[in-house]
Amino acid sequence: MAAQSMQARLLGDGGVRLPRLDYILLTSAGTLALLGLVMVVSASITIADRELGHPFYYAIRQAIFLLVGAGLGLLLFRLRLVLLERMGVTLLLLAFLMLLLVLVPGVGVQVNGASRWLNAGLFRLQVSEPAKLFFIIYLAGYLARHAETVRTRLSGFLKPLGLLVLVAGLLLSEPDFGATVVLGATVMGMIFMAGVRLTHFSGMVALAGLAMGSLAVSSSYRLVRLKTFLDPWADPFDTGFQLTQSLMAIGRGEWFGVGLGSSIQKLFYLPEAHTDFVFAVLAEEFGLFGVCVVITLYSVLVWRAFRIAAQAARAGNPFAQHLAYGIGIWFGLQSFINVGVNMGLLPTKGLTLPLMSYGGSSVIVMCLALALLLRIDHETCCTAEGLPASGTAAAKRARPRT
Repeated sequence: MAAQSMQARLLGDGGVRLPRLDYILLTSAGTLALLGLVMVVSASITIADRELGHPFYYAIRQAIFLLVGAGLGLLLFRLRLVLLERMGVTLLLLAFLMLLLVLVPGVGVQVNGASRWLNAGLFRLQVSEPAKLFFIIYLAGYLARHAETVRTRLSGFLKPLGLLVLVAGLLLSEPDFGATVVLGATVMGMIFMAGVRLTHFSGMVALAGLAMGSLAVSSSYRLVRLKTFLDPWADPFDTGFQLTQSLMAIGRGEWFGVGLGSSIQKLFYLPEAHTDFVFAVLAEEFGLFGVCVVITLYSVLVWRAFRIAAQAARAGNPFAQHLAYGIGIWFGLQSFINVGVNMGLLPTKGLTLPLMSYGGSSVIVMCLALALLLRIDHETCCTAEGLPASGTAAAKRARPRT
């Protein structure tokens, strides 16, 4: 009966097979994307008109990025997880190649002293975005193949940590400290969810904290950011300008905001209003109510990712399980950091708000990550109802019993 019920959910009129989708996940992500598009219009319309003579320049591009991301996500959704798992090493090598290319003079695009982009025609590709996704895919496959070793031996997680150190070194060479923090914390979260011993994990966290602290104080510009974070009002017209303007925007929003399009801080006061600080504009225009709505939507997205991971674990597909955990941690962590930076709770990192901030690389890669979550849910649902499995689960079932 259960298998027949599943077949009924998968088959539409005339026996056409329909994909099983998590509509709660789709609704929360779609709402964030549409709300982000609205906020990009509001936050960028004045600066786009003044600098480019086209008030909807950034809004149109953001809409195109969303459509491209949705299209590529639809293609990725059709890819079986077993094939994606086999591509893990190839994707890791591709991540290393992109991170190396961006450092080559004349190849990498440099902006404000940082070389983080490759020219992709329609937009500049920020290589750290796909690199994070590729590393998460590789690590999910590694944890699935070496689950017992990771849980019981110190050497089990030293290999992915060694690769993480190499990736972090390349990211810091750009420099991109924010992406390094997000990727490092996501990797540690995935290893923790894999069941690593608490003593091993605690030592790893302590070493990572010391390393990040040393990096933060070893660079002059990072040290300035740290001092500014501790007291932005000490120099509100120079180093603390961006943060103080963000705090004023959030403060002006009060309970229900000043109204859509009525933000004052976006009028050449708040730098990067449509990218890293779009949350501050949203808080000013929609107030605490809008802030709570956005935080709730991100919470739902992370909850669904963890629920999908738990379902994959019960279905016996560890690759899907670890991949879903990784994507969920990534979304939750990056949104938490961005909101924390906007509210003055964390030092400035230069990270986008997932699905909401303007930026082609971030929007497209986040759409691909969501497509993977939907694919995991689809295949897990099939496996749970006795339909063909995929990924590591399929490989295990295919082995002859001895």
